[in-house]
Amino acid sequence: MQIAILGAGNVGGALGRGWARAGHHIAYGVPDPAQAKYRTVARAAGDAAVVSVADATQGADVIVLAVPFGTAGDALAAAGNLAGRIVVDATNPLRMGREGLELALGFSESGGERIAELARGAAVFKTLNQIGFEMMADNAGFSTRPVMFVAGDDEDRKPVVLRLVGDLGFEAVDAGRLAVARLLEPFGMLWIHMAVNQKTGRDRAFAWLPRGGG
Repeated sequence: MQIAILGAGNVGGALGRGWARAGHHIAYGVPDPAQAKYRTVARAAGDAAVVSVADATQGADVIVLAVPFGTAGDALAAAGNLAGRIVVDATNPLRMGREGLELALGFSESGGERIAELARGAAVFKTLNQIGFEMMADNAGFSTRPVMFVAGDDEDRKPVVLRLVGDLGFEAVDAGRLAVARLLEPFGMLWIHMAVNQKTGRDRAFAWLPRGGG
């Protein structure tokens, strides 16, 4: 599958590495593809292409938004018309508060829904926002597969996103409609709080376990 990742930072780099190992083809869409800092990221993602946002999205089966939430509007605008396309929103609407990072939105609206407003006509899915980037590239070694919830309204295309999440080693779980991003973003904030404020470390993940292990 051809995956366009908008953003080549920690999250975008980790997702590219994980999907390249699973056999997918990656193109990074960035504002200035000529910057030398992207070369290492591209090599680690199977010699991925590093091109403009518009070029990356052309022909892509799935477009992944992996930029800071505050720059998501610019990235989507550079992508052009996204009507009919699959857009995976891996962002969290964060801001700095008195005690560090906190959510800027929540419970009555979500970043995922804001992204859907910006990407008019696209099938937007909120996922890959719930743990740190380190676990996205490599989550082997846990006694059970870490869970990653997926929320989105397009039921016909949701299986594509669930499979991509599963290709990263997660137990991909359908969480329902995109409005459930109002819960998934605070869930991601819980991971940040535990890792950063409670200093439990960044090598932790959540699991979704049935009683009896069945």
